[in-house]
Amino acid sequence: MGIDELYKKEFGIVAGVDEAGRGCLAGPVVAAAVVLEKEIEGINDSKQLSPAKRERLFDEIMGKAAVGIGIASPEEIDLHNIFNATKLAMNRALENLSVGPSFVLVDGKGIELRVPGTCLVKGDQKSKLIGAASIVAKVFRDRLMSEFHKMYPQFSFHKHKGYATKEHLNEIRKNGVLPIHRMSFEPVLELLTDDLLREFFEKGLISENRFEHIKNLLEAKKSVVFRKERTDHNLPLF
Repeated sequence: MGIDELYKKEFGIVAGVDEAGRGCLAGPVVAAAVVLEKEIEGINDSKQLSPAKRERLFDEIMGKAAVGIGIASPEEIDLHNIFNATKLAMNRALENLSVGPSFVLVDGKGIELRVPGTCLVKGDQKSKLIGAASIVAKVFRDRLMSEFHKMYPQFSFHKHKGYATKEHLNEIRKNGVLPIHRMSFEPVLELLTDDLLREFFEKGLISENRFEHIKNLLEAKKSVVFRKERTDHNLPLF
């Protein structure tokens, strides 16, 4: 008996929950919750599947299973941090399920959701429910990032999907930070200027809360740099 069947026998309706995009520098974090109602062959950790197989399985899962998808925006990531934003996306995915699970299996560790459940490290390799959720979240997010490439063709979001690749970092250096970047993440904050941040706010591209939060982070970063420079030159701080 597999791990999913053990939990189903104990709790009844069980959903698998996973996310995609947690470690990216741009775009949302996307979560999926899946209740498998029919057997689907070939489900595995989405990272171990080819893009073509992920796409095929995505369509099959969407057609045969109960699926909920939840998104947390770059703004929510900046304001609440990536861990809390991931929980937010996962809870939204559960809310969007057409059936109400009594228990959830979550990929990772230390994540408590609104529905009772347990975390499984490398759960997408152990549970078909989590594996299905990982496929849905990954494909859905990849498609979103391809749409962002159409909006910002100077960025190869259709290829690197917003991850911190060498290509993406070079694009930020060349073209500047975008509103869809996670400005609280160090590689982005490093390349963000006060003037550009204010421009985003004045054009209505970011909220006042996000503007104030990132402005404070920039000021704190400058203070740290100032102190380091003074220390390196054996100068008093005040």
